[in-house]
Amino acid sequence: MPDRHDRPARPSKRHSWRRQPSADATPPPDPAPAARPHGTWPAPAGPDATSDADVPATDGQGGGRPGGPVGSIVQSSLYRDGRHIASPGTLAETFRRLRETPDGMAWIGLQRPSEAELHSLAAEFDLHELAVEDALEAHQRPKLERYGDTLFVVLRAARYLDAPEEVDFGELHVFIGRDFLITVRHGAAPDLSAVRHRMEEDPALLALGPEAVLYAILDAVVDGYAPVVAGVQNDIDEIETEVFRGDPEVSRRIYELSREMVEFQRATRPLVGMLHALMAGFAKYGTDEELQRYLRDVADHVTHISERVDGFRQALTDILTVNATLVTQQQNAEMRALAEAGFEQNEEIKKISSWAAILFAPTLVGTIYGMNFENMPELGWGFGYPFAILLMAVVCVSLYFIFKRRHWL
Repeated sequence: MPDRHDRPARPSKRHSWRRQPSADATPPPDPAPAARPHGTWPAPAGPDATSDADVPATDGQGGGRPGGPVGSIVQSSLYRDGRHIASPGTLAETFRRLRETPDGMAWIGLQRPSEAELHSLAAEFDLHELAVEDALEAHQRPKLERYGDTLFVVLRAARYLDAPEEVDFGELHVFIGRDFLITVRHGAAPDLSAVRHRMEEDPALLALGPEAVLYAILDAVVDGYAPVVAGVQNDIDEIETEVFRGDPEVSRRIYELSREMVEFQRATRPLVGMLHALMAGFAKYGTDEELQRYLRDVADHVTHISERVDGFRQALTDILTVNATLVTQQQNAEMRALAEAGFEQNEEIKKISSWAAILFAPTLVGTIYGMNFENMPELGWGFGYPFAILLMAVVCVSLYFIFKRRHWL
């Protein structure tokens, strides 16, 4: 089947991976987006056709160009021999200009694109439907997949927010072909405008093709981890101080930071394997030696970051254990103080009860003799008064010694 986007000047670049009808065929009309079956991608009707994905490009900061609506296209640029030659305003224009540019490369940046936009890109560049579904749904783990001549990479970027002292994660999907590179961002990080500016200032590196841009993106994502590592290290130092100060809110902060480190670990650990997989394909895919050195440097940085993150998780686990021990010791000290206070209170109650019992004995005897009944024989007895006094004394002394022996007094 002949090439739908046949470019005589470069027949070998797209022939094997673009499905195209004959030049005489009239393409069927594109069905409405809602009627498209799952897993099929509509194709533009011709070089000048537009689709519902053709929205004006923005200024790189999320704002639309004057006179047009705001779309998800952050930037769309064409390059040849490492130099910028055009910035088409729509996807259809980008496709047309790329077909007309021998040995050109398209770099399309999207942020939270619509389904129609990704379907348009999939139809033009023959992107695999599984990769497109991943880019639409987001929330993917970092991975590297190869679909024919197209490489699909998922990265998790991170940035440290100083005000709330927390880590914000973003997701980046990258499609890399022979003459195109598509980035799909979900989140504020990473800032690819700096990567684009860096590559445009180094035409020799940009001339190496989409692989060079991929490695620059990897380097930017990994470099973005450095401020996160510094911010987390500062948080851990503050947490250690709060733990030994006895701050009651520190446990919550340890838990929240531990969760962020779990997410950070999920973002960095798979990158080590991904970069080693790319390095393993140097010989097979004929990667330029300069890019090989570039990738090895990125792999070294990723390994270092991954080790730091593992260390952070272990440090937070140790801090949590120490905090639990200190909290337990504090609780034990409080319980001991309560027990001692209760013991002292009990001793005082014993003393009060003992003296109350001692004083109750003469009160009881005096109360009985104070009834003044006529038929009480002791009232007329000459020794009645000394006997009553002696009885009171004996009872009081006996009770005193009994309580003393039991250490109540």
